[in-house]
Amino acid sequence: MTVPQSPRPVTTPRSGVPKTVWDLVFTLIIPILILSPNILGSGISVAELLGGGTGGNIRAYVVAALIPVVYVLVDLFVNRNVSPVAIIGGAGAIFSGALAFWYVDGFWYAIKDSARSYLTGILFLISAATSVPLFRVFLDAASIGEKPEDRAATQQAMRDPQVHRALALGTVAFAVVDLVGGVVNSIVNYGRVTARFGTDTFNAQVAEVNAIMRIPALVISLVGVGLALWLVQGAVRRRYGDGASLFEPAKLAARMRERGEIGA
Repeated sequence: MTVPQSPRPVTTPRSGVPKTVWDLVFTLIIPILILSPNILGSGISVAELLGGGTGGNIRAYVVAALIPVVYVLVDLFVNRNVSPVAIIGGAGAIFSGALAFWYVDGFWYAIKDSARSYLTGILFLISAATSVPLFRVFLDAASIGEKPEDRAATQQAMRDPQVHRALALGTVAFAVVDLVGGVVNSIVNYGRVTARFGTDTFNAQVAEVNAIMRIPALVISLVGVGLALWLVQGAVRRRYGDGASLFEPAKLAARMRERGEIGA
């Protein structure tokens, strides 16, 4: 099963434990332990505790799928994060949770496990043809904490035709890489999750693929983000000069003032 990622940026909660650690615990480690027919060689099986047999395995599968979803949604509502990025992440979590109740195996499970990547890729491709490419939403969120005048300069820069074209192209690049990642994940799942749904072996194979694909999925995602950023930042530098960056709103605003594109 594809584990949803929290939509919030990496922070350090009051407990002092980095949020990335909590993400790893709730979106990977706990689901893997729940799916395991023999947790860490202890002889304990969550499926057995939930009734055993096919019913116990199905319940364990659903619980393992829903724990990351609940974690993301609780994080979203507790922190009252209503930014577009958080909303997109929350919607993705709900989508993943709904798919947990689609009981399939074989080819259709391989498709289901990558469905979120496929949907994200398609939505990003569609948005690239609109006035607000979705990659712009993520970049815009990076300037939320800046001074109003610097944030206004960033938004003005992203509306510039040259930069907008790069944002659209970056959105397409991100979408294509995400779709490729979905295909890779489907291929791995199809090759390794071969047991019948509702069996101990199926759950164990799902847990194995979750562990195997965690780092490759992250790397693929970073490649997509990196490529999109490279395209956008290149356009910003060509438009506003060397040193201009969407991630440094104050410096970008200063460059724009020097060029007379915004008031002093």
